[in-house]
Amino acid sequence: MKLTVYLYRRFISVFFGALFFFCFVLELVDLLMNLWKFITNQADPVAVAHVLLLYIPKAASFSIPLAILFAASYTLSAFYANNELIAVFASGISLFRFTCPLLALSFILSFGMFFFEDTVVVPTYAKKQELQKFLLKQQATMNNDRIVVLAEGGNIIYKADFYDDTARRLHILYVVMRTTDKKLENILYANSAIWDGKQGCWLLSDCTQYTYRNGLLEICPFQPELQKKLREPPETFRNNTISVDEVSTAQAHAYIDHLIRTGLPSAEARSLYYKKFSFPFIVFIVVFLAIGLSGKTAKNVLLTSLALSIGAAVLFYITQMVTMLLAKFGYVTPFMGAWFPVFLFIILSILLLKFART
Repeated sequence: MKLTVYLYRRFISVFFGALFFFCFVLELVDLLMNLWKFITNQADPVAVAHVLLLYIPKAASFSIPLAILFAASYTLSAFYANNELIAVFASGISLFRFTCPLLALSFILSFGMFFFEDTVVVPTYAKKQELQKFLLKQQATMNNDRIVVLAEGGNIIYKADFYDDTARRLHILYVVMRTTDKKLENILYANSAIWDGKQGCWLLSDCTQYTYRNGLLEICPFQPELQKKLREPPETFRNNTISVDEVSTAQAHAYIDHLIRTGLPSAEARSLYYKKFSFPFIVFIVVFLAIGLSGKTAKNVLLTSLALSIGAAVLFYITQMVTMLLAKFGYVTPFMGAWFPVFLFIILSILLLKFART
């Protein structure tokens, strides 16, 4: 018990010191990158300070894995350098048993980091981005152009030149209507269409109807009842492309459903969605790696262990980047793209721990 308390006391003090340092550096970099833009747009200093305040959770999210890695490597390397572990090993306590409290803490922190990211980082970072764009006069528009949307399982296809979000109106709209077995049935052309919230459908203006009969498209009288089938909500046509890793899991899930429903590619979005669950385990992995790599040499123990641990963490990031690209282009499943590096490095960490110097 005393060993556990001693280990935690050494580890936690270094961890919080490293976390504060890395957060400060990220805050400073973010400020310097936008400082001239703030000055040019005569941004209110109080509002700029608010932007920096909102960035703290995101900076902490970036810093936690680095701080955990540094604290674990530094603490264990210091034990090796000061020969404190000789007494631990001589008393019959293995390296794994001695470091179990660190592994348990990092495992709990991995779950905590997921909820911290989902409930704190995502909303505060979104507010930070919104306020920063306002101060820099970079507000985005929800209008969209050159739109193609598959709806009703591909039975209805919308093609519009432009969507006006303020008026909730589509301009130069073509609607291809197909039967359940995907055979062409009707094509509707309208100069514009406006969303009717009460009826929950698009109302077409100056509409021309083409019906497919006997292998030919024939112009027919427009049937207004066909409008009731046009139920795809206006939100689908917005310029609402989002980065899945910058929204909550619920929002990401809804966005992926939207991509699948409209027939758009979803492999990259799904791999990023799974990454939201797998990436927090980097906290557990870096501690595992630090334990396995600490004390690999008797010379320059501190610097060597830190260098090996940082190199292994960089290798993890590179591996995950490669697998995510493979998932994006369909060479592996989105699930494996996100989780394979975690499985691989846990196995590697176990092997390193097995052959660690004790």
